[in-house]
Amino acid sequence: MSAPTGLPDPYTDEHHHDHGARFLRDPRRLGRLRIAFLLTSTTMVAEAVGGLVSGSLALLADAGHMLVDSFALLFAFLGAKLAQRPADARRSFGYARLEVLVGYTNALLQIALVSWIAFAAIGRLFAPTPILSGTMLAVAVLGLCVNLCVLAVLGRHDREDVNAAAAFLHVLGDLLGSVAAITAALAVRYLDWLWADAVASLLVSLLILRAAIALLRRAAHILLEGVPDGIDLDELARSVEHAVPAVREVHHVHVWQLTGGSRVATLHAVLAGDSPDAAILAVRALLHARYAIDHVTVQLDGVVCATACASTTASDEASRGAG
Repeated sequence: MSAPTGLPDPYTDEHHHDHGARFLRDPRRLGRLRIAFLLTSTTMVAEAVGGLVSGSLALLADAGHMLVDSFALLFAFLGAKLAQRPADARRSFGYARLEVLVGYTNALLQIALVSWIAFAAIGRLFAPTPILSGTMLAVAVLGLCVNLCVLAVLGRHDREDVNAAAAFLHVLGDLLGSVAAITAALAVRYLDWLWADAVASLLVSLLILRAAIALLRRAAHILLEGVPDGIDLDELARSVEHAVPAVREVHHVHVWQLTGGSRVATLHAVLAGDSPDAAILAVRALLHARYAIDHVTVQLDGVVCATACASTTASDEASRGAG
């Protein structure tokens, strides 16, 4: 049984040791995060000053949001930079999971920020204060323009990039905050609705909370080494048994992610032929082509694992030769 053809060399000629997602190697990622951090930090200062001058809670809330976002983007930049470090003796899988840890932390920061905004907004509903709507409107429009630029910079991230997705979420929250501030400023200016400032802040908080919880669950699933979305372990085992005649009785299947876009799998199987090298390569090639799994470890058992769970010497030699 020969390995499937037409696949990249790392999956047919030798064992694949690249544990990082492909997007981690994109040099443009660091530049995008750096630009986003500088733009967000500058706008945060402008909105804070504008909020204090105008008395707008929506602007101050958005400035507070941007303060957290500035730190979040800084952490995202540092996380992306550190994630490129190669594996070493202490961390054999490398540092790619720092991306997920940063995304998880950023989601927690978002939830804390939403709680503060909601508390302040409820207090403002019962005690409205005068607002300089003209100043509020001008600063909010400036914030909206900057946030659109930052979103354009970050919007081209890989869909599996949890770290960039977290940064994108933060900036999206900033943009929604700017839209809410503009709407509230118009309502205060032309309708004299002072309560609109607080209501806009509450609506934005709810939108941010929903997105933050979704990101928190996604990052936590990866950190807990959950099975990637779209993969059924029983179906995967059956597909290997069906597509690779050189093995049978596939069991003890584990699939998880190091970071978004980087999948890892281990499995046991009973050797059905007399060529362990070809069997291992065929399983690896199949899982890469059908399930986008980058790193596969195959344990070939001489007998059914439940009986003896003993690996064959040929399997060990094949693994060493492929690595």
